[in-house]
Amino acid sequence: MKLYVFPPSPRAFKVLALANHLGLGYELKLVDLTKGEQLRPEFAALNPNKKIPVLEDNGFVLWESNAILQFLAGKRPESGLLPSDSRERAEVNRWQFWEMANWDPACITLVFERVVKPLLGLGQPDTAKLKEAEENFQRYAEVLNGNLKHRKFVAGDALTVADFSIGAWMNLAERASYPVGARQEIRRWYSALIEMPAWRESISALPA
Repeated sequence: MKLYVFPPSPRAFKVLALANHLGLGYELKLVDLTKGEQLRPEFAALNPNKKIPVLEDNGFVLWESNAILQFLAGKRPESGLLPSDSRERAEVNRWQFWEMANWDPACITLVFERVVKPLLGLGQPDTAKLKEAEENFQRYAEVLNGNLKHRKFVAGDALTVADFSIGAWMNLAERASYPVGARQEIRRWYSALIEMPAWRESISALPA
């Protein structure tokens, strides 16, 4: 199995962290977004969207990070990370869809404006975009924090792929100055994630 990733990206990190957590063997294929390697024809042949991550498994090619998470979890059904019960799985799906539709867009704007732009010399942060992203982050952080008041993890009291989906973005919370504020449930939950050996192993690939 091959994983085409750029570890600083939360979308790639979640895939690496889950593969490590499940003890799945894989070949790491780095795709450096800062050098435009995702635009190369050989990579575009794998993912016409020209984005990471991408999984390749014995001729099967899969893109979209949350789809990859579910595929990986399916290789270790005994892990319980992708529940077999239809209602429990629907709860996991709900939060993964929420991450894709709401959490990801809010976080990625803060990351791009405050981390990527300075790193690549792309100019000053756009204050209007930052204001909108901070407002969106506040809105969705309140939703997440409220949900976590009643459960240990995002989809219940057991770890699932939903935690990897949403939690990966928190790796950049400090660098991108997310307005997390005093939302203690988010802090408590993320603190549990970064204590996992696989999470620490994967986060070591991030730049300082």
